[in-house]
Amino acid sequence: MEQKRERKKLWWAIAASVFVHLAVAYSLAAFGSAFTPAAAPLEEEKPTELTFVDLATATPQVTTPPNPAFIETDPAKESKEKPEEQTFESNANSIAASTLPAAGDAPLPTQKGKDRPFMNLETHQYSLPTEGETARPQPKEATTAVVPKPVATPKSKPSEPPKATPSVAPVATPEPEQFAMLTATPPPPISTPGETDATPPPEVAASAAPTAPRPQPERPSSAYQSQKEQTRVTGRITNRGPSSVNAVATPLGRYQKSVYDAIGARWYSYVQSKMDLVSIGTASLQAEVDAKGHLQNLRVVSNNANEAFANICLQSFQEAHLPPIPPELIASLPDGKMLVEISFNMLP
Repeated sequence: MEQKRERKKLWWAIAASVFVHLAVAYSLAAFGSAFTPAAAPLEEEKPTELTFVDLATATPQVTTPPNPAFIETDPAKESKEKPEEQTFESNANSIAASTLPAAGDAPLPTQKGKDRPFMNLETHQYSLPTEGETARPQPKEATTAVVPKPVATPKSKPSEPPKATPSVAPVATPEPEQFAMLTATPPPPISTPGETDATPPPEVAASAAPTAPRPQPERPSSAYQSQKEQTRVTGRITNRGPSSVNAVATPLGRYQKSVYDAIGARWYSYVQSKMDLVSIGTASLQAEVDAKGHLQNLRVVSNNANEAFANICLQSFQEAHLPPIPPELIASLPDGKMLVEISFNMLP
């Protein structure tokens, strides 16, 4: 009896399970579409549109970089007018020109030269600053005075002969070698009155009039000039002329030029005096200049030369007399300080 009861329970369980599965399947088939999102309506396809632009008449917009790079302008390439495209910041205005046709995409002229890690547009030797001297007259030369011609005096009447004077006993003269400093030349014989007239002294020819002293030539003062060697560049400048770039003069560019000149003049002087101690290589130094022209946070960024070369570069920074930053420039600098980074190169 018990086995029959257990079989009935098993069959009822199987039937209930089948019923539940059928009910779930039916409910999903009937009500499943109500919970699915409605499909988006299909958009109508729009025809393709083409726009033609005439590039010959279109004017390109000239964009000025927010922080243009600094480049020094040679005095021979200065321009009174500002260039339309202000690519670089400099101490003076200059308009781009190139000696060769355009051969690249950089905003630089195309020129021949040597492959260097830096860029120079001309070649010249360095010169240290000199104060110069003004013209000064030479010392006056000694001139011969003109002696006037003596006038002959009339003859005098004969006078009475002189009276006899008592004779004086002769005094023994010393030896020639003794009292040499006391000997004197005997006076000339006295002529008696009535003799021939005194002969006038010989005439002296008048000397030429003294000429005005010629001033020595003036030695002009000279400004500092760094040594440059033209490097190989390929750019897109098409204007023909001496190699130059589009640069505009700014207060920051003029101040940077004065800082580089003050440090560079010291560096050339020290290297010239200690040439036998330095080695070939490049040293990069960095420092901050405050409003009064004082250096802060001076450090050597990189150096592949010897230690003596790095010390000369540090000394050039430390002993340079930098001018204070102009007031109109301080407001545009972060924290009122200007970052200065210079690379010193010793080439073979």
